Amino acid sequence: MNRKQQQFSMQIMAAQVLLAISCMAQNSAHAQATTSAETPPESPSALDANAIKSQVVITGSAVGNRAPVQTSLKATQPQSVITATFIEQSVTPLADFNAVARIAPSIGSGVSPNGPGLAETKVTLRGFQDGEYNITYDGIPFGDTNNPTHHSTSYFPARIIGGMVIERGPGNASNLGQATFGGSINLFSKELSHDFHFTPYATFGSWNTKMLGVQLDSGITSHFGDTRFMFNGSRLTTDGYLTYSAVTEDNYQFKLQRSLGKDTTITVFSTYNKITSYTPDKGGVTLSQVAQFGKNYALNNDPTSQNYFGYNFNNKGTDFDYIRLQSKLAGWDVDNNLYTYSYTNDTYSGQDASGATANGTKSGPTGNKNVPGYNKLNAYRVNGDILKATNNFDAGLLRVGVWLESANTNRHTYDLDWTLGAPNPKESTAPKNVSYDQRSSWKQYQPFIEFEWNAMPDLTITPGLKYMNFRRSLDATVNQTTRIPTTADQTYTSTLPFLTANYSINKEWSTYAQIAKGFLVPDLSMFYVNNPNLSTPKPQTSTNYQFGAVHQSKNLTLDADVYYIDFNNKIASTGNGNDVVYYNQGGVIYKGVEAAATYYVGAGFSLHANASLNSAKTKDTGLQVAKAPDTTSAFGVLYKANGLYGSLIAKTTGTQYAKDGEPAAYKIASYTTTDLTLGYRWKADMAMMKNIKAQVGISNLFDKQDVTSVSANSKGVQFDQYTFVPARSWSFSVSADF
Repeated sequence: MNRKQQQFSMQIMAAQVLLAISCMAQNSAHAQATTSAETPPESPSALDANAIKSQVVITGSAVGNRAPVQTSLKATQPQSVITATFIEQSVTPLADFNAVARIAPSIGSGVSPNGPGLAETKVTLRGFQDGEYNITYDGIPFGDTNNPTHHSTSYFPARIIGGMVIERGPGNASNLGQATFGGSINLFSKELSHDFHFTPYATFGSWNTKMLGVQLDSGITSHFGDTRFMFNGSRLTTDGYLTYSAVTEDNYQFKLQRSLGKDTTITVFSTYNKITSYTPDKGGVTLSQVAQFGKNYALNNDPTSQNYFGYNFNNKGTDFDYIRLQSKLAGWDVDNNLYTYSYTNDTYSGQDASGATANGTKSGPTGNKNVPGYNKLNAYRVNGDILKATNNFDAGLLRVGVWLESANTNRHTYDLDWTLGAPNPKESTAPKNVSYDQRSSWKQYQPFIEFEWNAMPDLTITPGLKYMNFRRSLDATVNQTTRIPTTADQTYTSTLPFLTANYSINKEWSTYAQIAKGFLVPDLSMFYVNNPNLSTPKPQTSTNYQFGAVHQSKNLTLDADVYYIDFNNKIASTGNGNDVVYYNQGGVIYKGVEAAATYYVGAGFSLHANASLNSAKTKDTGLQVAKAPDTTSAFGVLYKANGLYGSLIAKTTGTQYAKDGEPAAYKIASYTTTDLTLGYRWKADMAMMKNIKAQVGISNLFDKQDVTSVSANSKGVQFDQYTFVPARSWSFSVSADF
């Protein structure tokens, strides 16, 4: 999408927003008092992520809407569906989306060292790291543009998420993203209400944490067809658990939906998120710092230190916007999603929070050595369009489509002298205060086709094929690592086959199987070499073999699966300095067993358990890869009856190694976090107020502050940086619905 097209799409979005606000001003007083609480389910196809979300409700079941995670009877690969009810009643409103995902089997890590939702986190999926799996929102993949990694506190805090589907596998050909390699974590916006609601809410918690917000639901407006829209705005402030690690976050979300005739629906969505946080660029605490200052040490108030909070802060701004048009055309169900999103991270940091880098040799005004640091910018805009068309034949569903996307990125790191407040000429060659300064871009397209064949009344077989073409370009005046001007352009292609099947044994049992290829586009770092033309590795690919079974009955949900993943084309390097060349060599075998179950005991009580055994071993050494937990598990008791609800859930991340090769010094023992939530919702007797909800939560109930990660430092183990589970914390939330 070029600049004019982008501006045109944004103008359309702006017009829709203005139209919605005008509509509200004219008609909010006439909102209908209908009794329907949620949008009717969308297309019943198990191949559509939104459809998967809608299939989790089990009619007449006592357990279906109580299970923290469950799997659809129509699933074609291992998955964990997490409902809006669980997010609202068992996860603190302060949390990020990774705190929601942590409940699922094979999901490891995801604990914020600054307190729940108060610093970025990463989760692993079957041992795959962030950047090796997709994250989508309403079916749109998003992520960084140097590699497809994510920032959990940006874009979508948990309080604006209406559900989540974690897919542990490449899915079908229509599953989109640059990293189907490891699977997908799919987030969904909240459903629009048929009724008018005005809901102010607030959360207060440990470390002077406060979050205030309001959600407005228009309901169906009586004078403007069936238009519905929602606006949610909130502000969060906190001092944070870590020293001098304050955070301020503003989040705004708007969603509108309207029918345009009998068979056409338009959805407009926009969200904006802004965060200012005080944190070192490369955080963590050394063991000597722990001994001197404690596990919560991060920054200080000493201007002669590289850890001075005034030198370590960032400003992040993101937006995510789309216009989705769903219609029928000549017998086809057509779904087109035009979108754009952006990320700007302007970071200022001391040179080295570990203390491995000493202050400079110049004498400052106070007689102290000058404090080195840097300014780092990562700013990108992504534009794209996803077109899917589905036709229902007697033999099954045919789906075809294409994903088009482009991106432009500006990245730099400039060296600073904090003492002098001036550029720091520390580099070996000119320009001596520039570590790197680069522009990069990509253009990609992915056409696909798949057929959901009704082979038998109870058997569905879905073959599919997808082609990936990804062109990445770099134009660097000072290239990262090599520091030389570099212009490069490479195109990566791959053809990916898919085959899935689902067999319904009866109304309560189904089985599924999958053979499918995933892929991962090489990072931008492949260009950080002296001659990019000699460094042309193929995309890394995975071949997934999976089999599972699902059970859903009145009092029990149960699913289990086994998987075997053959990872090929692992990227390796040879040479030193500017002579480094990247190429493909070897791979990893991922295999394991996963299971989850929820049983409704009665009287409002449910029991939940899930667990996984996960092996991720390199083909050449047979050793577990770094940062890949060997097990995960979660156990919980949940209650919901007569307006009272609560949960007690313990999540364990198993043993892992911080470095490849399983070095004993970098073995991280398993750790468990236990969270307690209690809440009550009661109907108000006041004429205008519909209900009031109050909720209290305790995170890390048993105050166990175990190690969660270790970042190795090439200058010595004494400079290795550790992160820990934060101390026990509390939160209290209240909301009123008018």
